[in-house]
Amino acid sequence: MILSEGRGHYTNSSGARYHPRPRILKVANLLWLKAFHVIAMVTWFAGLFYLPRLFVYHADAGDWISVERFRVMERRLFILMSVGAAATVLLGSAMIVAAPGYLKMGWLHAKLALVLLLIGYHMLCFKFLRDFAHDRRTHTAKWFRAFNEVPSLLLVGIVILAVAKPF
Repeated sequence: MILSEGRGHYTNSSGARYHPRPRILKVANLLWLKAFHVIAMVTWFAGLFYLPRLFVYHADAGDWISVERFRVMERRLFILMSVGAAATVLLGSAMIVAAPGYLKMGWLHAKLALVLLLIGYHMLCFKFLRDFAHDRRTHTAKWFRAFNEVPSLLLVGIVILAVAKPF
């Protein structure tokens, strides 16, 4: 309970003086980190949703011009989504450093497990990108259509865990 206020400090019920501003700044910094984390995540997921769709079209492409166009599009998109992935991971790590108490919460452990799966999916996309760049078609367009659904499922899980914090 706050008993008195004066000259930029507060006194609590035990008589100890404290200044509230550092806690307010810490919360504000965490909110900024969270905002940029979400922006980076949206960038990453834009690529994760679209790159496998390009793989679908690339797997079906029959003419050299289309194949070459898909190679360029896939490479550029992978670079952009990798920047989003790196920023997402760095900003998420910064939030944990800023608020290490979150590491005690079960929902964060589950979310981080899903993020690790997402990173694995990202690396698998890189493998397919390299395969297409070397004219290796390892899967059919139908297979890539199913593969394209994986990030949607991971996104649902990650968002539910981060927002609802069910445990």
